[in-house]
Amino acid sequence: MGLLSSNEKSSICPRDTSVPPGVFGSELPNVLQRIYAARGIASAQELELGLDRLPPPDSLAGLSAAVDLLCEALAEQWSILIVGDYDVDGATSTALMILALRAMGYQHIDFLVPNRFEYGYGLTPGIVGLAQQQNPDLIITVDNGISSIDGVAAAHQAGIRVLVTDHHLPGAELPAADAIVNPNQATCQFPSKHLAGVGVAFYVLSALRTRLRDKGWFKERGVEPNMATWLDLVALGTVADVVGLDELNRILVHQGLQRIRAGRARPGILALLDIANREHSRMVASDLGFAVGPRLNAAGRLDDMSLGIQCLLEDDPFEARALAVQLDEINRDRRVIEADMQRAALVHLAKLDLDVEHAPKGLCLFDPDWHQGVVGLLASRVKDRLHRPVIAFACADTYGGDLDSTGSDLKDSGLKDTDLKGSGRSIPGLHMRDALDAVATRNPGLISRFGGHAAAAGLSLPIENLEAFAKAFDAVVSELLSPEDLNRQIATDGELAASELDFDTAQALRAGGPWGQHFPEPCFYGDFTVTQWRVVGEKHLKLTLSPVDDPDTLLDAIAFNTVGDSDAGAGSGDTAFDLPQQISAVYRLDVNHYRGRDSLQLMIDHLIL
Repeated sequence: MGLLSSNEKSSICPRDTSVPPGVFGSELPNVLQRIYAARGIASAQELELGLDRLPPPDSLAGLSAAVDLLCEALAEQWSILIVGDYDVDGATSTALMILALRAMGYQHIDFLVPNRFEYGYGLTPGIVGLAQQQNPDLIITVDNGISSIDGVAAAHQAGIRVLVTDHHLPGAELPAADAIVNPNQATCQFPSKHLAGVGVAFYVLSALRTRLRDKGWFKERGVEPNMATWLDLVALGTVADVVGLDELNRILVHQGLQRIRAGRARPGILALLDIANREHSRMVASDLGFAVGPRLNAAGRLDDMSLGIQCLLEDDPFEARALAVQLDEINRDRRVIEADMQRAALVHLAKLDLDVEHAPKGLCLFDPDWHQGVVGLLASRVKDRLHRPVIAFACADTYGGDLDSTGSDLKDSGLKDTDLKGSGRSIPGLHMRDALDAVATRNPGLISRFGGHAAAAGLSLPIENLEAFAKAFDAVVSELLSPEDLNRQIATDGELAASELDFDTAQALRAGGPWGQHFPEPCFYGDFTVTQWRVVGEKHLKLTLSPVDDPDTLLDAIAFNTVGDSDAGAGSGDTAFDLPQQISAVYRLDVNHYRGRDSLQLMIDHLIL
């Protein structure tokens, strides 16, 4: 939610919503036809989200070798250890692998999720040493491993085979694993490059099931698992990892949502939804991203993602509920830590006199008291505030001290020789991992290691390199971003006619998804008269609005996290905040479900005063 001054109105950019006649047929509401056209949908066929529309796995590079390896492991009943990442994608990938492999007849399978604070990211030699305590014959990485060159070498030296399944962008050198499946390998011809880690795992397991079926394995056992059983996990990991919702991912998410709405999801997912006060029968994709995902992610950020994985694996609803309660408590702690870090970041920005006009193009922030598990969230918040790529750093270990956010005065800080962990978030126009690669190429030895995506990346470096890194990062970002890139653009689906501002339109939009990354939920722009307003929950605005051109129509609206927004100069509390009689707004149409009754509600993302 944001408050914009009136001179930012030019940043509101309508998407191209022109629709060729007859493309979608006459049954689809006009507003949905415009919205789909603006998202690149060119035919009604692209809106069909049945599983039969999924592309076959054959073109996934390395898939045949991976299935060969897994068949050998099954025939000889190897001991298998799943090594996952410590986020929701990693947790769902791990749970999916364990559940599906067990259902296919694998008898010796376990998982290991590295504690991010002790071992860092990926299959490191340290993780391999820890894994050796379980004597695995095969390690399967999920949602990581594509950059684990040393870790794979260490595993081979210990006599452990390695299957890498990942979706992160590969570096110039690949690990010498026994098999690698990653659609983002340069040689991979798979039609989608947007699969999450859990999507890659799903495809590997689906191909394995087909091979075992062809070999008569399931006929001998008298049972064959249905891969659709675990699409709830695939949907959760896909949405939570904020990968692009291309046609393939929309199918996976849609099918997973169908299972959840029908109550056929994992007990842990249903329990997390219930704790978040979401009715599973009414849920949409955003509920996975904003209700379930953060509660699972909190375990990996503050503690151990093993708790989240156990919640997803648990078959007993009562035990799953108990685990979900623990995850919710950890998430509450995460919120407190994040709020404290945001306040500290704002103090840093104030000291540096940084505003949208004067902020570096690429901004680095650091505080020795920040929690390394939450710096990614902090970077995202500051990025949203300043519309700049931001990297937030924390000490790899817990240290005291006082240091300004550019990393100066290191000699007197007592932090010399400390390693930092950074998490970056980018804006459209800058590929964060590529930017870090450019910094590393121009400044050998400056960064210890890095990896990630276009929108988010992580890195580590010695604290004495922070000041030099901040300058190098700003220089690279300044080269790669144009002035237009630094102008915040708020894309909308244009204005709705007064006749379209109704409950039926809201229902059609809700059912028209799944919406998400690269397939954004529809939002609109309009001018309204404020009939009534009040502050609720200390910082939210509850409003009654009427369209300027239709004063007789009254609309309920809510704008979250508005009062006290420092960007707008508003104070906290009702008496320090006021609204003009007429406003402009960027909003979404929503169906508000309250006490068993559904009603139309405008969810305001931006108020323009």
